[in-house]
Amino acid sequence: MSTILISGASSGFGALTARALADAGHTVYAGMRDLAGRNAPAAAEAKAHAAEHGVDLRAVELDVASDESARQAVATVVGEQNRLDVLIHNAGHMVTGPAEAFTPEQLAELYDTNVVGTQRLNRAALPVLRGQNDGLVVWVGSSSTRGGTPPYLAPYFAAKAGMDALAQSYALELSRFGIETTIVVPGAFTHGTNHFAHSGSPADAAVVAEYEQKYPRLMEQVAQRLSELEPGWADVADVARAIVDVVGTEKGRRPFRVHIDPSDDGSVVVNAVADRVRAELLRRIGLDDLLHPSVA
Repeated sequence: MSTILISGASSGFGALTARALADAGHTVYAGMRDLAGRNAPAAAEAKAHAAEHGVDLRAVELDVASDESARQAVATVVGEQNRLDVLIHNAGHMVTGPAEAFTPEQLAELYDTNVVGTQRLNRAALPVLRGQNDGLVVWVGSSSTRGGTPPYLAPYFAAKAGMDALAQSYALELSRFGIETTIVVPGAFTHGTNHFAHSGSPADAAVVAEYEQKYPRLMEQVAQRLSELEPGWADVADVARAIVDVVGTEKGRRPFRVHIDPSDDGSVVVNAVADRVRAELLRRIGLDDLLHPSVA
């Protein structure tokens, strides 16, 4: 069984995944910010789940916007378990609205949460995994990085694309340390998460008003149409189950990508081509050993 740290585990994919991994027998540290404040109820729910099911699920303070918080979270895990086997990048934030109406500061803040936050956590955790010459890094991405994309979600889509690009490069740079990478690609689940309900809004109301004249109630239309595309059998918990399967798979046999996209926005097709081209280039330049982790 593995010792796992997951970011953004107070709700949504993160909370579901943390519980599913703990139920599968792993020791799971559910990273959340502000455990004593806004996320105190979520931490209490994690503790209650652990007690009710007899599993090892622990809330740990983790704010991916803080270098010190990332270092302290990893130190807590290693101090208590003497190792860290799996790091799961799940923390993220969504915003909706016309791209022009977001200030540069808002875009920078969103990028900080969705992309730079993974770098902070990597710099805290990867020295541990590299020292072990073993480990798994799971990145919870988005089908929006290469699937069909509706308007009014541009800043979020751009941030997730940035995270995906970072994940691809990290996969190659960590493989000789025996560290494996999987990118999990959820589609646009409109039920079972708080993404749309808690999404941020543009700061420039005047620009929003101008767009509203040409695109009246566009975001409502997007949300409704995405909901209509989502089949009745879609279950957001499938994302958690997919991550449990990845963690439980033998090293060297884990997939580079796993798609969970009931609405089928086309990302499966585009990613398959992009990942094949990536692998072919690495073979042509004699670096195809980087496609799989070194196994001692």
